[in-house]
This record gives sequence, structure tokens and C-alpha cells, in this order.
Amino acid sequence: MGLYIPALNNLDSAGSLEVAESVFGQSFNETLVHQLVVRYMAGGRAGTKAQKTRSDVSGGGIKPWRQKGTGRARSGTTRSPIWRTGGVTFAARPRSYEQKLNKKMFRVGIKSILSELLRQERLVVSKDIIPLKIKTKELSLKLKEINAKRILIIVDQLDENLALSARNIPYVEVVEAINLSPVLLVSSDKVIVTPEALKKIEERLS
Repeated sequence: MGLYIPALNNLDSAGSLEVAESVFGQSFNETLVHQLVVRYMAGGRAGTKAQKTRSDVSGGGIKPWRQKGTGRARSGTTRSPIWRTGGVTFAARPRSYEQKLNKKMFRVGIKSILSELLRQERLVVSKDIIPLKIKTKELSLKLKEINAKRILIIVDQLDENLALSARNIPYVEVVEAINLSPVLLVSSDKVIVTPEALKKIEERLS
């Protein structure tokens, strides 16, 4: 017996679609999914933070006062981290937070997420979700029936009518199947996928 993704509603022309068990019938690998999500979130960090060490700040070319006889603690430079105008002891430097994850692990992780979404009835298919014209109100009424706060719509190719209709609706994201993000998948209450996008996902992950 095959696996089926249910339609968005009874009126949707897509109906329920049979999907490959090799993609949507996987067990949930929590450790791998966590690693995948962390990798994507880390890759989004700018890593541009920078602070000055004692060698970067200006001044301090001369000893502030003589070594002995002043009654004050000895000091060699005003660039010392203990001075108000000095450098930072462990200064932050620009760095990359990118983490490596091979393609096989990525595919297995995405399969695991999609399979769990299907088991939790958070994944549905819809052919009529793409509006015929740019109309936010029309799309908003369709999504209101779902009763979910965060909604992800996956399409095979970005449609201008859908993109412009959805951009002013809070917590609604539209992505192409080729740019599927594990962060968006796990954070969405409901994932709506078009039949064409579903076929592209299966081809990519099979």
C-alpha cells in the first residue's frame, strides 16, 4: 500500500497524490535533523563582528609615567586592555560560521522532515493555491480555512501572482522546491506543496 499526501480541501482539483515511500516514508532522525537545522542557521550568520585589540587602537607609543617613584601602579602603555581607551582582551574577529554537511546527509535529513510532516498531517498538496491574479484577499481567505499560524507554500517555479499576493500576509512564506530549507520546514505549522513541486522534490531526493 502506497503513501498519499492529502489535498488541501475537498474542493482542490489536485486531490490526494501518491508519493514515493523512499522519500516520504522515512523514520524521524532527530539528531540528523537538529544538525541540519543548526548548519543552515549558522550559515545565515554574517560573522562580521570586529573589535580592536591593543595593537589596533591608536596612541600608547610612550610609557605613561616612569616605572618607579610616582606611587601609582606601573604601566607600559595606554593601549592596555585595563585602560579605558585600550584594546579588547579577547577581541572578536570576522569569521565564517559555516558548517560542512555532505549531500547524502542533507537528503536523508530532508526526507526525515518531510516524512514526519506527513505523519503529523502538516503536509498537504494543492493545485489551486496559486491565484489567477494578484489578490491578497483571495489568497488570505484560502489560507484562513487551514487554521494554521505559520504556513509554507512550496512551488516548482516562483509565480508572480502568488509571490505578490502572499508577501503582505504575516507568517506566510513562498519558496521554490529547489531552495527547500529545513529551517522553514520544521518551523511551519502547515506546508502546502503543488503537484509540480512535489514531483521535483521526489526527483531531487530519490
